[in-house]
Amino acid sequence: MAHAKYSRRTFLGALAATATAAASVKGAAGRTTAIATGTATDAAAGSSTSVAPFEGEHQQGIVTPPQKHSVHCALDLQGAGIDQLEKFLRAVTDRARLLCAGGPTAVDGIAFPANDSGELGPEPSADNLSITVALGASVFDHRFGLAAAKPARLHAMEPFADDSLEPEQCHGDVLLQICADQRDTTLHALRDILRNSRGLVSVRWRQSGYQNDPRPSGTQRNHLGFKDGIVNPADSDYDGLVWVGDDEPDWARGGSYMVVRLISMFTEFWDRISVAEQEQIFGRDRATGGPLSGGDESTAPDYSDDASGDVIPTDAHIRLANPRTDETADQLMLRRAYNYDNGVRANGTLDLGLVFVCFQQDVERQFITVQKRLEGEPLADYIRPYGGGYFFALPGVTSPDEYLGQDLIGASTAS
Repeated sequence: MAHAKYSRRTFLGALAATATAAASVKGAAGRTTAIATGTATDAAAGSSTSVAPFEGEHQQGIVTPPQKHSVHCALDLQGAGIDQLEKFLRAVTDRARLLCAGGPTAVDGIAFPANDSGELGPEPSADNLSITVALGASVFDHRFGLAAAKPARLHAMEPFADDSLEPEQCHGDVLLQICADQRDTTLHALRDILRNSRGLVSVRWRQSGYQNDPRPSGTQRNHLGFKDGIVNPADSDYDGLVWVGDDEPDWARGGSYMVVRLISMFTEFWDRISVAEQEQIFGRDRATGGPLSGGDESTAPDYSDDASGDVIPTDAHIRLANPRTDETADQLMLRRAYNYDNGVRANGTLDLGLVFVCFQQDVERQFITVQKRLEGEPLADYIRPYGGGYFFALPGVTSPDEYLGQDLIGASTAS
């Protein structure tokens, strides 16, 4: 079936102008050390004692299987000087290490603020919590003396042809990705980190997300009804596609470039077109997730005998995003997307969308190259990226006395 011939750009421009994002969160908590073990679940509370390992060559939350709920929160560092950045990195590492372990909260002192928000009760479960810390390009400006240590391909996100970027919803010195099996666990962790880094950072923007249960099975679906994030690199390809290479600063080894894109979806408009047209736009069967050339979601699309796009249109999303040629094989990214629901926009339409997240070895070679191929695709009539940014996910910590970004701070003080 051919695409509709009428234009939708004027209608969508009005929708994009009224897209909104979630508000900032402020608050806090303090914790004591306790190690949770096992994978038991409290049926009444829905919480889990499953622990996502905190220490390792790479940070948790990158190749960790995606949890059900997420918070992506961008922060701006207050003040200047490498000491300020070091204080924050030490604080966020200490809090993340404790929060991800789970266990009882600290005893409150007399006449002091409460040590914990109490959202999770007196003994929070680990709940498979992961906390990932990434730095924006702005950290490597004059404020902290880190220009010489900047990752080779890190820069501020620039708009593509179909974007409507809102400055207040973009960029940031630091990006926190907090994921867990329960929503209140992610918010509890965010409040704790903000309290324990008071005076060091302020919230720039924040977006909560969730993953839908796969129906009937397989990959989760987005708000447009299609399975999202079907194709990801194999574990054996992470070294060449996810983790940075030898051409980066020594301190960055074990890290990864992180892209976050806040994308509005105009679902009312999408719901007015036929399933057949929707499938032509994506290049996939809506029910199964399989390519229009046949098979299930795990089947590779067959472009070999379809040069003119009679089966899978040449401008279908999957064909532009991944042409499956030898020349584009090194552009695959590790995706970790979450749906969001922000209520209602000012124009009365549902404020639904996607927190697109991907990790890669080279943001230029991978995300940017792919996104440029997608400019002007038919799907662009129904979505509008408005926020997010490019960040560098720090290498992991490998010992209890190490903090995230320690080698970066060392690189600064040694120069």
